[in-house]
Amino acid sequence: MAKGSPSFVCQSCGAVHSKWSGRCDACGGWNTIIEEGAAPPIGGEARKRARGRQFALEDLKTADEAPPRRATGIDEFDRVCGGGLVPGSALLVGGDPGIGKSTIILQALASYANAGGRAVYISGEEAMAQVRLRAARMDLSNSPVALGSATCVEDILSTLESGPVPGIVAIDSIQTIWTSALEAAPGTIAQVRTASFDLVRYAKASGAALLLVGHVTKDGQIAGPKQVEHLVDAVLYFEGERGHHFRILRAVKNRFGATDEIGVFEMTGTGLTQVSNPSALFLGDRHSAAPGNAVFAGMEGTRPLLVEIQALVAAPSYGTPRRAVVGWDSSRLAMILAVLDSRGGLGMTGHDVYLNVAGGLKVGEPAADLAAAAALISSFTGRALPKDTVFFGEISLSGDVRPAPQAELRLKEAAKLGFTRAVVPAGTKAESVGLALHPIGDVAELAQFAGAARGPRPAAVVK
Repeated sequence: MAKGSPSFVCQSCGAVHSKWSGRCDACGGWNTIIEEGAAPPIGGEARKRARGRQFALEDLKTADEAPPRRATGIDEFDRVCGGGLVPGSALLVGGDPGIGKSTIILQALASYANAGGRAVYISGEEAMAQVRLRAARMDLSNSPVALGSATCVEDILSTLESGPVPGIVAIDSIQTIWTSALEAAPGTIAQVRTASFDLVRYAKASGAALLLVGHVTKDGQIAGPKQVEHLVDAVLYFEGERGHHFRILRAVKNRFGATDEIGVFEMTGTGLTQVSNPSALFLGDRHSAAPGNAVFAGMEGTRPLLVEIQALVAAPSYGTPRRAVVGWDSSRLAMILAVLDSRGGLGMTGHDVYLNVAGGLKVGEPAADLAAAAALISSFTGRALPKDTVFFGEISLSGDVRPAPQAELRLKEAAKLGFTRAVVPAGTKAESVGLALHPIGDVAELAQFAGAARGPRPAAVVK
């Protein structure tokens, strides 16, 4: 059979070109096109089409048992996975360099091995001596984790198939794994895609839970083709700011659990420790009320989470007003400012506006609109919001405040942490939460409450 002609593939978006060029026409990236050899056809040479076998069809009423779970012993990690690792599943863990991907994987494997399971850790980036040094620093040297260092996928599969089937297999990282079936260099899209497919196929056939560590690009996306994210059953992202000591493990895809579920960890000298009460952690440094600070009662997956939103509205230092946002959508901030000016009668468009989510948490929930707007109004008027008050609600372009889902869970979490009042959308129903509810119908009422005008409406106590 004739050898396939080489192709030119963009390493950013995966677009295939007939010839090399300096710029990719699909994504606009420069110097991202690399020549790759053609992959051999699946199944080898073309064969005569065989007659397929028949299989039974079932209806939607068929009851299936829930997939079994393999608990790693780290509750926050198991929470993000949906209650534990499912046998035969594949998980992709991504994050910035130095964020703690290898640390959390090694801790999960050590905890699982200490409980009697068989765990295998394959390192393609570090020598085994480096992995042992990390294990010694985290006091995991005595954990019975099988350790290996290899980059060829054929060698890895041959080693795994030669012994008992492990409960968990970790590959660190997938960008370093290559297959001899391709002539492309390790880390290219063809190599990452083929190696991932072979490893996932082994996990499905053997029943081992597969953990893949993936690098991310400068935009925060996992490096390589999107097809890798489609191959795996769950995609987890490790988030966190370098200046903060805690990390957020977030599920953006999970076939066996809820998405947007988070696990909170604190980085210490001996590794990552679990944070059982993240709301108290994010609000731990909040000692006194100051203008521009509002506490948002949010939801991360199935977990209520309280976080402080900080805003600063200052006089413009240059001709063009400056907008700076950390932890929130900048487009969302521009919309809230326009609504406050148009519907609330506030003139903030000509000022510099800075917004920050305390602790480095990234908030993407629309229910944070009310808290952000309250913080902006408080900073603009110079009047501090009540320290014992939480906010949540979505603001529409008409200026109305819309209800947020799971209001009772948010309010119960706030009451548990000592808050006594909540500013909520009008019509919010909550029973037996023990908080004084202040309903807000539009941004004009919010401006009145936050201090732009005197005389806030009396609170209604729900018992």
